[in-house]
Amino acid sequence: MQTNHTEQHNPGGHAAHATHGQAMREGRPHSAVDEEHQVHSHGDHEGHSTAMFRDRFWISLVLTLPVVWFSPMVGHLLGYPVPEFPGSTWVAPALGTVIFVYGGTPFLKGGWKEAKSREPGMMLLISMAITVAFVASWVTTLGIGGFELDFWWELALLVTIMLLGHWMEMRALGAASSALDALAELLPSEAERVTDDGTVTVPISDLAVDDVVLVRAGARVPADGTLVEGAAEFDESMITGESRPVPRSAGERVVAGTVATDNTVRIRVEATGDDTALAGIQKMVADAQASTSRAQALADRAAALLFWFALGAAILTAIAWSVLGSPGDAVVRTVTVLVIACPHALGLAIPLVIAISTERAAKNGVLIRNRMALERMRNIDIVLFDKTGTLTKGEHAVTDIAAAKGIAEGELLSLAAAAEADSEHPVAQAIVTAAANHPTARELSRRATDFTASTGRGITATVEGSTIQVGGPNLLRELGLEPPAEIQNRADVWSSRGAGVLHILRDGEIIGAVAVEDEIRPESRAAVKALQRRGVRVAMVTGDAVPVAEAVGAELGIDEVFAEVLPKDKDTKVAELQARGFNVAMVGDGVNDAPALARAEVGIAIGAGTDVAMESAGVVLAGNDPRAVLSMIELSEASYRKMIQNLVWASGYNVVAVPLAAGVLAPVGILLSPAVGAVLMSLSTIIVALNAQLLRRVDLEPEHLARSESG
Repeated sequence: MQTNHTEQHNPGGHAAHATHGQAMREGRPHSAVDEEHQVHSHGDHEGHSTAMFRDRFWISLVLTLPVVWFSPMVGHLLGYPVPEFPGSTWVAPALGTVIFVYGGTPFLKGGWKEAKSREPGMMLLISMAITVAFVASWVTTLGIGGFELDFWWELALLVTIMLLGHWMEMRALGAASSALDALAELLPSEAERVTDDGTVTVPISDLAVDDVVLVRAGARVPADGTLVEGAAEFDESMITGESRPVPRSAGERVVAGTVATDNTVRIRVEATGDDTALAGIQKMVADAQASTSRAQALADRAAALLFWFALGAAILTAIAWSVLGSPGDAVVRTVTVLVIACPHALGLAIPLVIAISTERAAKNGVLIRNRMALERMRNIDIVLFDKTGTLTKGEHAVTDIAAAKGIAEGELLSLAAAAEADSEHPVAQAIVTAAANHPTARELSRRATDFTASTGRGITATVEGSTIQVGGPNLLRELGLEPPAEIQNRADVWSSRGAGVLHILRDGEIIGAVAVEDEIRPESRAAVKALQRRGVRVAMVTGDAVPVAEAVGAELGIDEVFAEVLPKDKDTKVAELQARGFNVAMVGDGVNDAPALARAEVGIAIGAGTDVAMESAGVVLAGNDPRAVLSMIELSEASYRKMIQNLVWASGYNVVAVPLAAGVLAPVGILLSPAVGAVLMSLSTIIVALNAQLLRRVDLEPEHLARSESG
């Protein structure tokens, strides 16, 4: 028996997911991964790593503890005696200086960058506050001018809290996308080049136009080219989205990255490297990612406004106290304003919400890779689902059986499954699975011999002395056979909805047929209905033929269906929907979905899909349940509410505290001291943190959300 021979069915096939090794491939296309295409989505964090913020936070935290403990202000507030020993007064200045230089460097650099670009934001606001606190504290420590502006403990806490906030923010944002590298991984690292003396294995970077390469069964095509010898069915799902293998014979073009599923063929190279279709998709992904990377975080916008507010308040304070009070009062009040204006709470308002949101999402099977995806999801008007592997399982299943008179369904399935048992073809496996699940067929244990396969026609095997053949229309045409009327009528109905039809023959006589279809996920219908009840339109895009797409769309009640769509057109379909005024969320699982995932306002990858789909998306669904999109919308709405609440509270605190620190109520005896301002600032941070924790009470279970929407 030929256990390594993959049988062929003309109507069969499925969307096999692209797989690739972990190591980087040599000779891959380079144009799409040039530095100008590398997208930085962290704004002022560019050049900083998550590990850097993490390490600086922990070290600064360790150094902050003694600074706070040795602070007379903190000791007075908490009622404990500050430790005293020779040199104890220098503990806070020494460690505070280390914290300022080591922990504060990222903010100082970021602030300088914002100042040079004249785009003030969070970094400039933080760097201004810690610099003022540092200078004022040293002035006090050295006894210059007689000022009482000891901010060492406030400086240490400020730097440490800001490091914590930015560490959490960087974790939530995730590492830079490696979608382009994942695309390149679809190419093999080596190819078998045909020479006069046989074949020689070479890196694909050595291939040139007009070279002839040998592609064995199950191997990937190393470069775009034309078949010059042999015929095979190619899994092109990663390029076209078509859910069934496509027969290719001599003279037809094949594309780099596709897989010859059954036979060994020879291909003449026509394009390599940057000129391949795969490189074109890489370029589209890079361009699409760049087009969605310019949004600015809410906290940064609030920080920019707060910077000008604090700076203006400080200038007015200095002027007013110089005129109405004394130079000493002017300095104290101005420094207090600048230190209190620094956003402890604002620095944590967004990162805390994002951190808790991503944690909650992960526990419910939703991985958020891009914080802007979380913010945008609440404004989505339409969800565009890829069909194969997303709304459907991406695996064929026997959905109908038609047996000739005198033949039981179990008997028919048993014979077909026995003949198909040695085949690795997806349709063959669907028939074997159907027989194993059929109450009668699974009781009939049969074995086949003399198994053979014919590309594009079907298979032949001997079962209990009878010749059993399974195949599609090509097999019947070759044999000159017409199905019985009762079978043909059923087959016509199947074909009209896009199902593949396979006929089973015994000794040259048609004894039945089966319908093979890409099975719809049981959760898809609930997901579609629940989204529509929320006022969100649902669309579907697929590389499959129109009848297949329309049948699935009708069964699920989808609002809009796009069929026979190639990768470039998938990206274009997203752009078209956006041009019509829709905010689009794209849900897909294949390489062919990557440009569309990156182009959409929110790209959502099904977790069972390819790495490149996941890397191109802002959100990854760990499972295969499309209802998890509901979890994303619910979380987006809840987290946005918390962001706004935290921003209002954090900014509102500053709006109230800064004027008090400036002394606007001094004439009536109300003056906010640095100590009280620092305490209130810490209290504001605690309130923001507690408010963010309320996100843990939000129900994100997809099944519950779908049920509540249907209710």
